[in-house]
Amino acid sequence: MTGRIITARHGRPDLSRDLKITAKEYGGWWMRYDASGLAPDERPPEGLKKLAKAATTVLSSTLPRAIETARQATGGARDVPADPMFVEAPLPPPPLPNFVKLKPGAWGVVSRSFWFWGYAPDGVESHMESWGRVRKITARLTDYARDGDVLLCAHGYLNWMIDQRLRKEGWARTERAGGNHYWSWRIYEPPGLKENVEATAAAE
Repeated sequence: MTGRIITARHGRPDLSRDLKITAKEYGGWWMRYDASGLAPDERPPEGLKKLAKAATTVLSSTLPRAIETARQATGGARDVPADPMFVEAPLPPPPLPNFVKLKPGAWGVVSRSFWFWGYAPDGVESHMESWGRVRKITARLTDYARDGDVLLCAHGYLNWMIDQRLRKEGWARTERAGGNHYWSWRIYEPPGLKENVEATAAAE
């Protein structure tokens, strides 16, 4: 029987958000964010550790925060393939003047909005291109799920995009823990499973 698909967001990275910076400085801050691992005091919730232990396959993005999340969730007890396919959707700093200074979290919202509406400098994956990547991701996860549960340790916005695509493909989201915060996860049951269970119960 086809297993479940589970997507998890990484833990809290080891980088302060308590500063105000320009859009240009945000570009450098985001590069440091991508290069950072988890904060030293970060630990995975027990629920995620149980999901990782039960999963047939565990995967991660190639970014350090995702790799370390997968390592902590599995207790370092298994090989976790990392693939750039699973990295976060881009957050190019918007073309705003230097007198505008915001905290990184606010720049994330502004940058995501610009990118959502089509802003993507040369060499940056566009919003539409990211959706194309997400279609490949859900196909990959579906293939892995044929052998049992698959857990992907990835990123907040990318996981949201995966959520939209999986549900469009008929997967049922049966659990959502932690909202979209660090260490949050979502669980999806394969298409038709609920109907099959109900039909079997009705026939008994």
